[in-house]
Amino acid sequence: MTKEPDFANSDVAIWGLGLMGGSLAMALSGKCASLVGIDPDPQIVELAVASQAFTCVANTPQDVIADADLIVLAAPVRAILKQIAALPRLHPNPCVVLDLGSTKRQILDAMLALPARFEPIGGHPMCGNEHSSFQHADADLFVGAPFALVTLPHSSAKGRALAETCVKISGAQPLWMDAETHDQWTALTSHLPYVIANALTASIPADTSTLAGPGLRSSTRLAASSPAMMLDVLLTNRDFLLDALQIFRTNLDRLENDIRRENDTVLAENLQKTYNARTALFAKGKA
Repeated sequence: MTKEPDFANSDVAIWGLGLMGGSLAMALSGKCASLVGIDPDPQIVELAVASQAFTCVANTPQDVIADADLIVLAAPVRAILKQIAALPRLHPNPCVVLDLGSTKRQILDAMLALPARFEPIGGHPMCGNEHSSFQHADADLFVGAPFALVTLPHSSAKGRALAETCVKISGAQPLWMDAETHDQWTALTSHLPYVIANALTASIPADTSTLAGPGLRSSTRLAASSPAMMLDVLLTNRDFLLDALQIFRTNLDRLENDIRRENDTVLAENLQKTYNARTALFAKGKA
């Protein structure tokens, strides 16, 4: 049996202080030996210092990341790929690397090239909102959320245990899976909803806003997500997203045909099936 890691005596560095990195920092603050925050934006650094959640905050990882036992990469996917490439020259010692990227295959492939002193673990917390700034960081953001974790061949039991302990301290629920399954499932549960919200928003003329109610607001909320972040997500999960769009298009065509034909019976049956499916989908969690 793997011994539970001593997280309280671990030095943690979080590289990227947007909503996810900032919220994880808030959740871990005071529960580890030291907590370093890194972000290139001077305004974010200023806010992070004012939060008093960190032992140290810096604009760059040089000179502040080398002693970390756990490095968390919390940036858009293609920025994480650059962070991974920089790690060998920044950190000379053994350490666990956990990323929070929204897609996993390209990140895990890049992690495979890291020197053996690094123990990489892929991660993705399934939580958040349309905001992307440290200003909206929330210590409770991860509470109760599934947190996907993916191992690589040279991830040791000790490294996996440290990453899992970090997840549990944040309040999230660790869920181990492979990168392929993660990217396929999130294409349907996360990336497809964003694309639909984006297309729906583009379909609504601005002059109709006086009749825009909570239904439209909730249906288009994801379209307010950071375009830069979502660009990385869509392009690094392009194949599974295109498959998901085809499934959606088939169902949309079916619904359109039912409406066009004014087939009350068939339309009612299909609407009821969807109602039941939605109820079942969220039966074990929050709607």
